[in-house]
Amino acid sequence: MAEQPSSPSSNKWMYAFIIIFAILIFNTGIFIIAYSNIQNQLSTLQNSLADQGRQLQDLHQQFDILDYVNQTGLMPWPEIYDQIKHSIVLIETELGLGSGFVYDLEGHVITNYHVIEDVTTIQVTFLDGNITDADIVGEDSYSDLAVVKVNPEVTTLHPVVLGNSSALIVGEPVAAIGNPFGLSDTITAGIVSALERELEAPGGYLIIDIIQVDAAINPGNSGGPLVNLKGQVVGVNTAIISGSGTFAGVGFVIPSDTVERELPDLIAMGTYVHPWIGISGIDVNLAIAQHIGLEKPQGFLIFDVVPGSPADQAGLQGGTESVTIGGQTIQVGGDVIVGIDDLSARKLNDVVVYVERNKRPGDPVTLTIIRDGVEQLINLTLGARAL
Repeated sequence: MAEQPSSPSSNKWMYAFIIIFAILIFNTGIFIIAYSNIQNQLSTLQNSLADQGRQLQDLHQQFDILDYVNQTGLMPWPEIYDQIKHSIVLIETELGLGSGFVYDLEGHVITNYHVIEDVTTIQVTFLDGNITDADIVGEDSYSDLAVVKVNPEVTTLHPVVLGNSSALIVGEPVAAIGNPFGLSDTITAGIVSALERELEAPGGYLIIDIIQVDAAINPGNSGGPLVNLKGQVVGVNTAIISGSGTFAGVGFVIPSDTVERELPDLIAMGTYVHPWIGISGIDVNLAIAQHIGLEKPQGFLIFDVVPGSPADQAGLQGGTESVTIGGQTIQVGGDVIVGIDDLSARKLNDVVVYVERNKRPGDPVTLTIIRDGVEQLINLTLGARAL
């Protein structure tokens, strides 16, 4: 039986259906593409809003920090670290590791004398990874300070701001920054535990005005800065007291006032000449005072006067008799220094601190002494400590 040909009417509806179906598919594709684009744009907008939100939050935190700084003059530790971290360097020698910090745009870097003592090569590494050799410019073993110099073109230099260490008070927050055990860019916070401590220096001399802190200081920290809450460097981390060789709660720092006093000479002449009197002896305690007939247990009893020294030229007298007091053999009969330039001197440290802070070789001072029970004044011209 022969097939019946499709009628024109049915073909028309089939074509219409195909066209409508194609239009639906096309519109659906357009909708899907449009929807996908809208979703992408929405996601981008959400991410942008989130980024702007984080930026606003960071900006709000910055305003809070600025407001805190404006009100108190102090900065939080994270801000201080961020401000000073590019100034800190790692110092490597054939003998070990240490720290230092950039002093000026000419490439001068401050560190400890014991970090670069007896070395032949010095390598300095900056936070940005740049490494360069350094040359010794000046050193002072008596204050454990040294200045080395790098090529200022090696990297962008960020000098620190030196603060006033004499304005520090016990209990004030401070932070030590450096490279303990070679762990670069480490910050440890604590407080000023004590002021005007002493450390032994070569030749039996004393490093005076030492700052004691409880911020952790370990091998490798030597030469790094101690900073206050204003972001100022108030000292150079230098030593610890420890039976194990690691931090045990007591660290010592060279004050920034000493750095400022010595730095011009260290850079210009390579050394710093300390004023010198030329005596040795012992601080008077109660037993000594009772034995030599002093009313008060204070002052410095002179054992020996260095021949040809300023003390010798001024006529100061040393001990004449050896006695044992409290199990200790000492020389008595010498002068007892109880004052300098109208200031009382309870012990030798009072004399040394005054002279180091205020005098240079060649300057005159007036000592108040007790000789044979009688108080008298001795005029003395300070000499220069041998280098």
